[in-house]
Amino acid sequence: MSGFLDNMRLALGTFVANPLRSLLTLIGIVIGVATVVSMMALIEGLRLKVNHDLSFLGANTFEVSKWPSGFGRYNWRKYAMRPDLTVEDTEAILERSPSVLRVAAADDEGGQKVSTADAETRPSVFVVGATPTYEETAGITVAQGRFFGEVDEVEGRAVVVLGLDVVDVLFPGQDPLGKEVRIRGRPYRVIGVLQKRGSFLGMVSLDNMALMPLRSFLSVYGMQRSLDISVQATSPELLEKAQAETRTLLRARHKLKPGDADDFDMTTNESMTKSFNQLSQVIAVASFGVCLLSLVVGGIGILNIMLVSVTERTREIGVRKALGARRKRILAQFATEAVVLALVGGAIGVGMGYGLAFLGRWMLGFHTVVPLWAVALSLVMSSGVGLVFGIYPAARAARLDPVEAMRAD
Repeated sequence: MSGFLDNMRLALGTFVANPLRSLLTLIGIVIGVATVVSMMALIEGLRLKVNHDLSFLGANTFEVSKWPSGFGRYNWRKYAMRPDLTVEDTEAILERSPSVLRVAAADDEGGQKVSTADAETRPSVFVVGATPTYEETAGITVAQGRFFGEVDEVEGRAVVVLGLDVVDVLFPGQDPLGKEVRIRGRPYRVIGVLQKRGSFLGMVSLDNMALMPLRSFLSVYGMQRSLDISVQATSPELLEKAQAETRTLLRARHKLKPGDADDFDMTTNESMTKSFNQLSQVIAVASFGVCLLSLVVGGIGILNIMLVSVTERTREIGVRKALGARRKRILAQFATEAVVLALVGGAIGVGMGYGLAFLGRWMLGFHTVVPLWAVALSLVMSSGVGLVFGIYPAARAARLDPVEAMRAD
C-alpha cells in the first residue's frame, strides 16, 4: 500500500511539474470524454422526455393509423395506397371487440389560424376533429367549461375547445367561454379550455390546438380523409387481446388474405419508445466512435510524453535501481503516472461534458440528464487508454541498466 501511495505521489508530482505539457497531451482524451458525457446526457434526457410525453397514451391504449409512426425513412407513396380508416371502422371495433372499452376517431390539420374580431394567432395552430370519447383515449383534461358530447357530434355543432396557447393570444386576461372564434372563416363558439400540457420533446407545443367535433371538422377540411383511431382496452392486462381483436377485424374489413401484410399500423407508447431507443442507440454508437478516435489520439500523446519522461529521468531511474528498486517497482511507477495522467484528462472531460449538458439545457432548452454509467465508463476508458499506452514506456524504463542510466547526461 505504501508503494502504491508513493507511486501516486510521484505521478501527481510529475503532472504538477509540467502542467502545460500534460494538459496539451490530454486534449484528445478530454475531447473524447466530453463528447461521450454530453451526448449521453442529451440521449438520456430525450429518452426520459419521450417516456413522459408518450405517457398520455396510457397503459391500456393504442392507436391505429394508415400512416407509420416512429423514426425512420419510409416509402410514403406505398403507404398512400393503403385504404383510409373511417368512422365505420371505429364503430365496428367498438361493437365487435369484447376486450375494447372505448374507441375514438380523430384527424388534424396543422398550420391553421384562429381569430376573433380583435386578435389572430399565427398560422401554427393544430385543429383537431374528434369524436367525444377522444377526451378519455387521448388523456386530455378540460380545465374550464366542457368537452363536446354526442349531441354536438351528431348535429355537427360549431363548437370548439381551445388549448391555453390559443386562449392566451385571443383572450388575454378574459374568460373565453361563450366567445366566438373563426377558423377558415367559419364561426365557432368556445365551450371549453384544455388543461396545460406543455410540449412534446420540448419542440411542439401540445397547448397550441383547437378541438372540434369530427363531423364539423370534416365539413370544413373534406370528407375523404383517413382517421386516426384510438382504442382503449378494458384493462392493461387485455391490451394485447384488444390489439389482436382489432387487427383481425380490420383485416377482415379490408379483405386481406392470410399471407398479406397489414395495411394499417398499430402503435402503443412502448412501440414508439422502442423506435426512439433504436435511433438513440445509433447516435450512442457514433458518439463512442468519436470518443474512441479521440482517446487513441490522446493515448498516442501519453505514449509520447511518457517516452520523453523516461529519457529526461534516466539518471533518476538509475539511482533508484542502484538503491535497490526492482523492475516491478519502476514499471509500476511509470504505469501509474500514465494512468493518473489519463484519469486527469478524463476528469476534465467529465467536467466539460457536464458543462456542455448544462449549456444545452440553459441556452437551447434541451432536456439533458447525465447518466452515472456514462461518467464511470468514460473514466474507465480513459484510465484503460493510459494503461495501454503507458506500458511500453514503463517497461522501457524498467529495463534500463542502472550503471548506464547513472552515466546519462
